[in-house]
Amino acid sequence: MEIEEDDDAIKVLLVDDHEMVRIGLAAVLGTEDGIEVVGEAGSGEEGIRLAQEYTPDVVLMDLVMDGMDGIETTRQLLKLYPDCKVIVLTSYLDDEKMYPVIEAGAFSYLLKTSRASEVADAIRAAARGQSVLESQVASKMMNRFRSNARGESPAYKELTEREMEVLKLLAQGKSNQDIADQLIIGIKTVKFHVTNILAKLGVEDRTQAAIYAYKNGLAE
Repeated sequence: MEIEEDDDAIKVLLVDDHEMVRIGLAAVLGTEDGIEVVGEAGSGEEGIRLAQEYTPDVVLMDLVMDGMDGIETTRQLLKLYPDCKVIVLTSYLDDEKMYPVIEAGAFSYLLKTSRASEVADAIRAAARGQSVLESQVASKMMNRFRSNARGESPAYKELTEREMEVLKLLAQGKSNQDIADQLIIGIKTVKFHVTNILAKLGVEDRTQAAIYAYKNGLAE
């Protein structure tokens, strides 16, 4: 006997490169009324493909994944489906991951230490248009807002030491490969830093980032 799908259920897509995390989430959410897991993606690229196939209402998004990370996946997904709600579910609370994904359009931000009921409640809240933020995330965002409102801390102060190194080399016209070679890091890591730099500085591309660096005396 076929089981009829609930047309009123909130369609959820899981994007996480850890299979056991996806299995656990799917099992737990499968017991929740009004929530239907329509797909599981092990990478950002697969997440975009499955989103096009299933048009989910909510996406549970991991941040650190091989290939396309959660920040870029969120950005691309919301370009295709601006009404979709992305809930970040991660182990990370550091600024260089948190702020860029929120600026990319993430709707809610939870830690993987959250209880299953909290994740389910966040999914239902997102479907109603209500954001849910981990308490530490909300606190960090409020502090950042207050600092900006008082005109404190220019944007480059948000950059980590490594991001400042990447920005200086970027301003010198270095390619991603050149930067990777000089700093002895992987090219994927360079791309990740560049994405964070653009988000934190509020610029659209490398050229604008370089101009910003020169204007603020950050280039050497």
